[in-house]
Amino acid sequence: MFGTRKQTKVGLDIGASTIKAVEIEMQGSDIHLLNFGVTALDPETIVDGEIMDRQMVVETIQNLFESSGIKRKRVIAGIHGRGVIVKKIVMERLPEQDASEAIYWEAEQHVPYDINDVSLDFEILGVDMGPKQMQVLLVAAKRDLILNLADIIREAGLAPEAVDVNSFAVQNVVEMSHELRPEEVAALLDVGAEIINLNIVRDGIPLYTQDIAAGVNNIIRAVQKKFQVSREEAVEEIEVGGSKLDIKPLIESFCKDIAQNLEKSATYLKTSGDAEQLDKIFLSGGGARIPGFVDTLARVQTLPVDLVNPLRRVQYAPELFAGSDPEQLAPQLTVSMGLALRKGRQR
Repeated sequence: MFGTRKQTKVGLDIGASTIKAVEIEMQGSDIHLLNFGVTALDPETIVDGEIMDRQMVVETIQNLFESSGIKRKRVIAGIHGRGVIVKKIVMERLPEQDASEAIYWEAEQHVPYDINDVSLDFEILGVDMGPKQMQVLLVAAKRDLILNLADIIREAGLAPEAVDVNSFAVQNVVEMSHELRPEEVAALLDVGAEIINLNIVRDGIPLYTQDIAAGVNNIIRAVQKKFQVSREEAVEEIEVGGSKLDIKPLIESFCKDIAQNLEKSATYLKTSGDAEQLDKIFLSGGGARIPGFVDTLARVQTLPVDLVNPLRRVQYAPELFAGSDPEQLAPQLTVSMGLALRKGRQR
C-alpha cells in the first residue's frame, strides 16, 4: 500500500591508480544512478597496496565528492589484497545463532594471522554436507586494514557505513546486470592497476577467491621497457590500442598469464570436487577497457568473455555522462557500484 522505501547508497572504491564513487537510489528492484565520479591518482600515491601519500588520498576523495555532486556522506568502501582471506570451511552443523562462537574458534585453524588482529564475518552456505556438517564461507580481514581505511574516510569528512570485499562487490553487479544460468561456473575478473580480483562463483556461491598480483601496470611497464618510452606515452598507446606501437604481443602475453592463473584455479576446483570446469569469464575494472583485451582473453582462454556493464539495468540521466561514453566508462565503476548495492547483514 505504501510502496517500498527509497534508499540512497554510496560506494567508494579506492584503487591504486584511480578513486571511483557512485551514488545510487534504490526502490525495490529499481536502481537510479544519481551521481558518480572518477579521478586519477599519481602513480606513487599507492604502491603495492600501501598508501604512500595519505593526505593526497584524502584530498582526492574530498575533491571527487565535491566535483561529482555526491551529497550523501555515509559510504560503503571496499578492501582487497594480502590482508583479506576468503575461504570455505566445513564444520559441525549448528543453528546460526550458535555458530558465531564456534566459527571464531574454527577460524584460528584457517587464518594465518593472530585471531585477535582480524575481523571475522561468515555466511552459512546452503550446501548439503551431510546431517552433521555444514559449509561456511569465512571472511577474515586484518583489523588494521579496516581501521586505516575508516580513518581515511573520516579524514575526508565522510562516515564509513560498511566495509566489504571488492570481489563480492563485483559479484553483486554481475548478479544484478547479467543472466547466469543455473550451475554455470563463472570467473569474475576485475582488472585493476596492480591487482586482479578473481572470484569464481556458481549459483551465487563463491567457490574460489584470490587476489592476483598483476594488473594494468604490468602492461605499462612492459611497453615502457620494450619501446623505451615514458609512462605517459605507454599509457596513451594502451588506451588507443597501439596506434604507433605494436603492443598486441604484450597484451597477449598478459592474457596468457591470466589464463594460467585461471587454469590453476580450475584444476584446484576440479581436484576439490567443487566444479568440473569454468564456463564463462566476466571482465571488469579499468583494465577491461583496454582495446582488444576482451577478444584476446577469449581467444587465449577459449572461453566466452563478457564485459561487465554495471549500468545495464540502472536508470540514469544521459546528461550525467556529458562528454563521456557510458559504455566505455562502465566497467571501471563495477566495484563502486557493487559496494553501493551491498545488502546489510541480518545478524
